[in-house]
Amino acid sequence: MAESRKTRDRILIRDLRLRTIVGLNDWEREKRQEVVINITLHADLRPAGRSDQIGDSINYRSLTKAVIAHVEESSHYLVEAMAEKIAEIAIRDHGAPAAEVRVEKPGALRFADSVGVEIVRTREDFADSGSR
Repeated sequence: MAESRKTRDRILIRDLRLRTIVGLNDWEREKRQEVVINITLHADLRPAGRSDQIGDSINYRSLTKAVIAHVEESSHYLVEAMAEKIAEIAIRDHGAPAAEVRVEKPGALRFADSVGVEIVRTREDFADSGSR
């Protein structure tokens, strides 16, 4: 019960718009496309709320900088792989106990505003894997 209480708090990073190489088709590999990223970090925010100190929270500014650097430098074939790497950055590199990551490609499908994936990962998902 104590752990479920901890994960009710969330940090939200909404509608981060970046340009990257992503896709399977040759034309998708030649020109950067826009992706929209949403990240929800699950963490116990009570210590930060009490102390008013960033050291007691997840620094979402440094996390966002790391995500931007990764996405802009990457060239994934699948948005699933991009979402997985973003979750790993949030959890492994920035200490989030759990993360929900949504990656969308606006205009990827005719007649649809966007298409994308949403994943949920926890520390356990990266516990036995090495750095990628």
